[in-house]
Amino acid sequence: MLPEFHLTNWLPSDPHFAAACADWEMYLERYKSLARELSICIVPGSIVRTRTPTAASPYQLDNVTYFISSDGSVLGSYVKKNLWGPTEREFLASGHPTPNQVLDTPIGKVGLLICWDLAFPEAWRELVAGGAKTIIIPTLWTRSGASERGRAWNPSAPALFLDSVLTARTYENTCAVVFANAGGKPGGNYVGLSQVTVPYVGPLCRLGSAAEGMAVAELDMQILEDAEQNYAIRTDLEPGGPLEGYRNNTLPGHLRQKL
Repeated sequence: MLPEFHLTNWLPSDPHFAAACADWEMYLERYKSLARELSICIVPGSIVRTRTPTAASPYQLDNVTYFISSDGSVLGSYVKKNLWGPTEREFLASGHPTPNQVLDTPIGKVGLLICWDLAFPEAWRELVAGGAKTIIIPTLWTRSGASERGRAWNPSAPALFLDSVLTARTYENTCAVVFANAGGKPGGNYVGLSQVTVPYVGPLCRLGSAAEGMAVAELDMQILEDAEQNYAIRTDLEPGGPLEGYRNNTLPGHLRQKL
């Protein structure tokens, strides 16, 4: 797994950016060949895909992640829905209102999100209601995203956000999270903190706050079954349970009011 925008960075105003994005099919084909060659599953971060603008959607770019199986086939893709402020909304089309898709993969049922999507618990609930056990999130998360005022309150605010939310999501959804973020020079703008996180334990592996690196984690899926037996999150999402509306986006009235 790789971070969001790992091939091009996010430089939409750069004169060479559009041309690089136009080669998205070539990048995808090369990753498919690599998956076949190495017999591994690959989530190639996100790839910016060009699209034909329409009157309804004048945007020319999609931010897409793919799940490529070990035989080189694409088992599914996801277009980022929750775009980050004007820096993305000016250029990218949102994946709304397409429902989040749960993928059957060699590593079990998987859901895909991208970066800022992780801040919206409704997306997680939809995936978990569909049976996803692992949520994969390529990300380009920077220190500047906390704003100057936010960093004045706490210089480590971006890291606190990621560590807190990723761990919380594993508990409230009895799922595993595979999170890959961009790293760079120590003290730079990239936050890093790529990790594989589960309930009860927290991060099984966690890279540093900025430096580039690679990590491998061994995940025993039994820990998710143990967490579910205790917290019964998925049980409440079943038909007849108090949260069954997450399966068809029609929540009970008392929950809609709270959301």
